[in-house]
Amino acid sequence: MLRPKRMSKLSVAGSKQVMGSVIEVVHDANVLDVSEYDGSWEGFEPGDPGADAEQASEKLVTVRSLKSMLGVDAESVDASRTVSEAEIEQELPELRDRVNDLDDERDDLRDELRGIEERLDAARPFVDLGIDLNLLSGYDSLEVAVGRGDEDSVERELLDAEGVRQYEIFSGGDVLAVFVYPSEHAEGVLDDALVAAAFTSIDVPDAEVAPESYVRELESEKQGIESEIDEIESELDELRGEHAEFLLAAEEHLSIQVQKAEAPLSFATTANTFVAEGWVPTEEYESVNAALKDELGDRIEVEEVERAAFKSDGEAVHEHGEAVADGGTTIGTDEPPVVQDNNGLVQPFEVLVEAIGRPNYDEFDPTALLFLTFPLFFGFMIGDVGYGLVYTAIGGFLYTQYDSPGFKSMGGVTIAAGLATIVFGFLYGEIFGLHTVSEVVWGGHAPLHKGLIPEYSYWVPGWILISAMAALVHLNIGYVLGFFEELQFHGIRAAVVEKLSWIFAMNGLWIFIASKWFQNSKPEFIFTVFNSGEKAAFALGFSGFPVIVGQAGIGLFLLGALLLGLGAPAELVEIFDALVNVLSYARLAAVLLAKAGMAFAVNLFFFGVAVTGEGEHASWHFMTGHAYEVGDMYHGHEVTEIMFGGLMHGGVASLIGGILVLVLGHVLVLALGVTSAGLQAVRLEYYEFFSKFFDGGGREYEPFGHERQFSRQD
Repeated sequence: MLRPKRMSKLSVAGSKQVMGSVIEVVHDANVLDVSEYDGSWEGFEPGDPGADAEQASEKLVTVRSLKSMLGVDAESVDASRTVSEAEIEQELPELRDRVNDLDDERDDLRDELRGIEERLDAARPFVDLGIDLNLLSGYDSLEVAVGRGDEDSVERELLDAEGVRQYEIFSGGDVLAVFVYPSEHAEGVLDDALVAAAFTSIDVPDAEVAPESYVRELESEKQGIESEIDEIESELDELRGEHAEFLLAAEEHLSIQVQKAEAPLSFATTANTFVAEGWVPTEEYESVNAALKDELGDRIEVEEVERAAFKSDGEAVHEHGEAVADGGTTIGTDEPPVVQDNNGLVQPFEVLVEAIGRPNYDEFDPTALLFLTFPLFFGFMIGDVGYGLVYTAIGGFLYTQYDSPGFKSMGGVTIAAGLATIVFGFLYGEIFGLHTVSEVVWGGHAPLHKGLIPEYSYWVPGWILISAMAALVHLNIGYVLGFFEELQFHGIRAAVVEKLSWIFAMNGLWIFIASKWFQNSKPEFIFTVFNSGEKAAFALGFSGFPVIVGQAGIGLFLLGALLLGLGAPAELVEIFDALVNVLSYARLAAVLLAKAGMAFAVNLFFFGVAVTGEGEHASWHFMTGHAYEVGDMYHGHEVTEIMFGGLMHGGVASLIGGILVLVLGHVLVLALGVTSAGLQAVRLEYYEFFSKFFDGGGREYEPFGHERQFSRQD
């Protein structure tokens, strides 16, 4: 699973008379990723498309246009049918003409409808004005203006204006109608006065009736047009229901025709011969070879011209070691496509890998490692049975309710993360932040503790060390994979100075940190977390490596720095990334505590918390049964403090508010679990882990063929 499927380049040569048969066989096999002829062979040219390619392409364009106009949804059709050339020739033109006519008619009606709506928008302001539309224009001795504005502002300007004998202002809503009788020989008096007023003119509809009647007429016209559009839509719906299967089958049939007809464009051809090449999974080579030979016998030559294995200098070789000669033995120099070789459990995690790039053919595929580590990181940080059940349910919904490969993959990833969260939740003894699982399953003594309660605060440095240990394992795997890649393609020296140097430096430095050499200068918890005693989260009796081991660690670190300097002296300034990269994993412990703290705060507000004991021996208890007071006994221990009384123990209003806080709070923690734990886990995978061996950018495998879904062969 760490490598993609091995690929072989298959070459087929023969007379042009059998080229069509070769295309049919290869297309039916649906495993050959066709290589493009690069024009490097003297006397060979790219082939010409089949005679029916242009006609098939035109029909395909027509079918796809009809699908779009009718709104045919492939997901809503779950059937297949045969479709013949004669049926397409007969049915397609009739359907095209009918749909085009309806579509044109619908477009015309929509244009007309838009015009009526614009006229309605222009007429509605005049309804409140209450003046017939024909009275708002057409005067010889009066000047009239209609618009929106401030009546007082307009009136002030008219009073101050010269040439105004009389005026009248009518208002309706925010619309004003201003009538002015100007002085003799005065012209444009009203327009001049309104320049300085708060007034914006609007056009008066060209109608001879009252505004109410005009609006009613337009609304009636609008309803009539909408009814006609609905009739056309209904007819189009009928056509869609009647012809959806035909269109999908015809599209598939014509797509296959075009694909086959255009295949020779990738071949190297002369007047009488052709050569076609492409990549197939090595495991499929014999079956394709046999199918071609069964169909065409000695009329073609089939050869495996390249098998994509590699030796240390990167040269492509055959399986038995015979190097492929340079100088044009193949029609193209394309790299083999990548077919990731993962089983059903691992495949959903390919979506996370492909988010930054498909693996190159010559590098390790990290999908399987991501399958093992991403859920582990996520589950460790959230670690709650309740949250894990919700994540698993969400993942199950995505996986079962959607056909999209992307949604199904994300569903699979979410299920894995949810199951890991449940497992860690049992170990922490928590369900939605409550210690109910600890009481029921572990008798009140869960094997792991997050460290929020003062009584178990010594677990916090333990999680920091566990995060560092996880980092060392994770990063060492990355460096080892990178070492083998460098060894394969660039030789032992490159592998040593570029990857082994970092393995030595990182492990040597952290061996020194975990040793008793200069113990007094190091944090105490390094030597207590795995020792025995009260402050030991994991009582393994380990109190640090001996001094001599720490000295050996420094020696290993310096050796790594020396090797790195031999390869790239400029990179020596980055040598302490051996420390920083590991410390970056402390985010695992940080998110663990942050999410636990958020869940604790939500439950604190609702249930309230009673404290027993004092100082570092204090223990916190949610008051899920009833409210306690200082001095009460809680399971044999005296309550010394009430941290918060809990909303559930107040009145009805307090209980309702508490339920809202409880539900919304845990929904928030669930959401932030994705955006914090999920993103932090992804960051560690992408930035810290992948950078040690993974570049990405591999070519997608695109076999020549088609899996029929809507059409059947005769």
